[in-house]
Amino acid sequence: MADKSTIVLFSGELDKAIAAFIIANGAAAYDHEVTIFFTFWGLNTLRKDELVKTNKGLLEKAFGWMMPRGADRLGLSKMNFGGLGPKMIKHVMKKHNALTLPQLIELAREQGVRLVACTMTMDLLGLQEEELVDGLEYAGVAAYLGDASNGKVNLFI
Repeated sequence: MADKSTIVLFSGELDKAIAAFIIANGAAAYDHEVTIFFTFWGLNTLRKDELVKTNKGLLEKAFGWMMPRGADRLGLSKMNFGGLGPKMIKHVMKKHNALTLPQLIELAREQGVRLVACTMTMDLLGLQEEELVDGLEYAGVAAYLGDASNGKVNLFI
């Protein structure tokens, strides 16, 4: 039976999302069954880059306008500098031939990492399935707790 690792990605910040996917890919490379559970601002990592037309109320639309749309638009937790920080870190990553966040996400998918969107948070923030990237699983906290209770490694980022 394979070891299991779970990661809760609560943060919607670029550096923390990169760290979560580096850890997830490393664990998957060591034959762990890995689940990343995306909740609250972490769900922004999974948003589609393009605007998706939906039927929402004013409050849900406002959340959508205020939140970054997709992995390429996340800010940094420190030294964001009005959007200059993410450009700088992406430049440094490219210079060192490090994978970008979208590439890390794709690698995780190729390795069978389960990407699970929190349905309760989606309801609270007014996010709909069609606004998120394809190929996700959708579940509540009970499903995460079931995975975590069998996990060898459980992280909250």
